[in-house]
Amino acid sequence: MRYGYYPGCSLTNAARPYEISTRAIAGELGLAFDEVEDWNCCGATEYMSLNKTAAYALIGRNLALAAQSGMRELVAPCSACYLNLRKTDHYMKKYKPLGKVTNQALAAGGLHYEPGSLVVRHLLDVIVKDVGYDAISAKVTRPLTGLRVAPYYGCLIVRPDFNGGSSEDTEYPTHLDHLMEALGAEVVDFPLKTHCCGGHMTQISADTAYELIRRLLQNAAEYQADLLVTLCPMCQLNLDAYQSQVNRHFGTDFNLPILYFTQMIGLAMGLEPKELAIGQEIVSAASALRKIGTVEEIEETAQARRKRDDKSLPMPRIREG
Repeated sequence: MRYGYYPGCSLTNAARPYEISTRAIAGELGLAFDEVEDWNCCGATEYMSLNKTAAYALIGRNLALAAQSGMRELVAPCSACYLNLRKTDHYMKKYKPLGKVTNQALAAGGLHYEPGSLVVRHLLDVIVKDVGYDAISAKVTRPLTGLRVAPYYGCLIVRPDFNGGSSEDTEYPTHLDHLMEALGAEVVDFPLKTHCCGGHMTQISADTAYELIRRLLQNAAEYQADLLVTLCPMCQLNLDAYQSQVNRHFGTDFNLPILYFTQMIGLAMGLEPKELAIGQEIVSAASALRKIGTVEEIEETAQARRKRDDKSLPMPRIREG
């Protein structure tokens, strides 16, 4: 099964483990990804509110490049990228003036995008629907037996207008739950599974951001989860990198590893942690993963040991005046 592939900025930088683990499991699952040539940033979330025309043109350029190369399905592992790509395709078709203005901007670069030319999908959707639980279970050589997992979807991929016509419940989805069960893990109840992690709120109001993160960690801890599994680079970063700040702020002692669902698939298929970039997380997953008897000790890398502060993340800047 071959797909167009849009990694987005996060997977080439802070979320590199997501990219590494995705590539590591793709072949075993019969997936082949053709990366869009010369792709550019999707603009994350803030740009859309600053300059709508430029934002849609920025995103539309990726769609145009993918369609121009003959791609028909475009896969995005990053939830923010997925939402932006799908939203742009949807709105360009729904609102003709927006589509016209966007294509006028694209024309300056010799490009054009006909909305509806591509089907934009999240990586989770491809793995669950096209590969399927049974096929994944058949690949499991090291079941995640005894590992209590809290599946965290975040607030982006379940938005009703952009969830791809999925049969998933937008308020209480279960695809990631069933996937973890297919790997042998014990899935805990996690009522806040679609609540927001705060996004870039850490750069705007630390108090607000820390409370949003605390609620998620507290909910997982209440159900005695060994770790949280996510599918969004922003969610992983907030829950992992800011966990120590949350502990200092509230006097808590959370120590919950945050891993990508692709890393969990790889572990269950018998890949070693280093092959999946496990060990690059801030909150070490070593103690949790010893429950499944991984044969390789997870070493915390310099990146994992490095303390990050609120200034360490590259963030868009709002022009004053």
